[in-house]
Amino acid sequence: MYPDSIKSLIESFKFLPGIGEKTAERLAFSVLELEEEQTDFFAESLKDVKSKIHKCSICNTLTEDDVCSICNSKLRDCELLCVVEDTKNVFLFEKLGMFNGKYHVLEGLISPLDGINPEDIGLDKLIDRINEEKFKEIIFAFKPSIEGETTSLYIKRILDGMNIKVTRLASGVPIGADMEYVDSLTLERALSDRKAVE
Repeated sequence: MYPDSIKSLIESFKFLPGIGEKTAERLAFSVLELEEEQTDFFAESLKDVKSKIHKCSICNTLTEDDVCSICNSKLRDCELLCVVEDTKNVFLFEKLGMFNGKYHVLEGLISPLDGINPEDIGLDKLIDRINEEKFKEIIFAFKPSIEGETTSLYIKRILDGMNIKVTRLASGVPIGADMEYVDSLTLERALSDRKAVE
């Protein structure tokens, strides 16, 4: 039905998560309406992101340099390390602008049911870094799930006896939630992480 070049563009958009046939068609026709310089910019951006972006040699976040700007910064709190499961979380925290420590990005979370074991998520690199950089507090910023809990407990066991404060993000009942729809794991965590009313 479509000329080959449009068909190829539609198929290309379908490589992206959450993009089905209709959305891919709409995006392809939107590209046809772009000015030539906009199309060139779009094409160059796609090439650049594949050729220039790689993992920071220290923390594993995405960067164009060998060491990312966060690891290179002298203004960050070098005693505080936030451990996350992927780079998107680093950018999320940075957008908030509330955290001034360093980050370390794992290669996922431990999930034996999916065949993902501790040696598969880059823990050796994290532990080596903790030993070298002498952090005073490690914050686990994992999603509240069985995998997040398993990973937290596993790393915590390794860090026992190292004289490092280990914390995790508070989690519990979201504001505006109807209690009858909150799952039992969330309620259990909310109860165990309860705070004094100030």
